[in-house]
Amino acid sequence: MIICVTGSSGTGKTNIAKVLARKLKYKYVDVNKIIKYKHLRHKYIKKLDTYEIDDAELNKILTSIIKKNQNIVIDSHLSHYLPKKYVDYCVVCRCDLRVLKKRLEKRKYPYDKIRENLDSEIFDVCFIEAFEKGHKVIAIETGRKDINGCVDEIIKKISLSKSSLPV
Repeated sequence: MIICVTGSSGTGKTNIAKVLARKLKYKYVDVNKIIKYKHLRHKYIKKLDTYEIDDAELNKILTSIIKKNQNIVIDSHLSHYLPKKYVDYCVVCRCDLRVLKKRLEKRKYPYDKIRENLDSEIFDVCFIEAFEKGHKVIAIETGRKDINGCVDEIIKKISLSKSSLPV
């Protein structure tokens, strides 16, 4: 099974993905490491303190990893761009705006980057994009539960989905 974990920066993707992979005994794939190792960062955007990423090349690399592995959890706010035929479930991490703002400030993100991520969360960008790509989406609220509670909820929703019940 291939599970991608996506969401705005600061919503808990990495923590969720790591615990989910550990509980399911799946391989954890850190897309940020792939981007760095494969030199997929391009133009630096100073205002947002980030880089443009070659999405097409990243998807080729991730697709190659998926074809070689059966059970993986892919961690990235870009993971929902994968074609639906390669992904069984797309977990979208969501977070209360006040909690998210505090997390991003704690990371010392610049104001514009915080604003962009809050706007992304307000407009539910990752969820909508994942849904539009045709993924089986599992939305999870990460701001009020502990990580294990969130992961247990995801596993339960996957189990229910396999039983043909709505997620």
